[in-house]
Amino acid sequence: MVQSRRLARSLAFQTLFELDSRPDRSLDDALEDRREALREDTGQRLPPAEVEFARSLVQGALQDRPRIDGIIERAAPAFPIDQIAATDRAALELATYEMLARDVPVGVAINEAVELAKTYGGENSGRFVNGVLGTIAEETEGYVAHATEKQEEAQL
Repeated sequence: MVQSRRLARSLAFQTLFELDSRPDRSLDDALEDRREALREDTGQRLPPAEVEFARSLVQGALQDRPRIDGIIERAAPAFPIDQIAATDRAALELATYEMLARDVPVGVAINEAVELAKTYGGENSGRFVNGVLGTIAEETEGYVAHATEKQEEAQL
């Protein structure tokens, strides 16, 4: 399961990257092309549930992109979003989406994004992505804790 989830995140990453560089492509076409390329590279065919997981990550990141990019820009103010390497941006957007959606532990989202950045990005991509996501995690945890406190107060 862990290995197939990692491959699904890789599929999501590659699909998001392709859609950014080729905006004329549909999500379905890009996903299927990347799925086939991943199968050729790894010799593994992702189960349908993992393909749907990848699709949901890409869709979520794309639908919530303005908010996600705003969060990334606040966490890395020295790096405007349009100047971040496309590979780093894709890893950051997917992980930020996962952190906000609360589908996985924050540490898992960060570790997976760092691995993607190391694999597909530049020499310092892993450190950069780790630092930005660490800042986002701190801010996100604070936001969630504050919202939970307010909700509990409202119930009293």
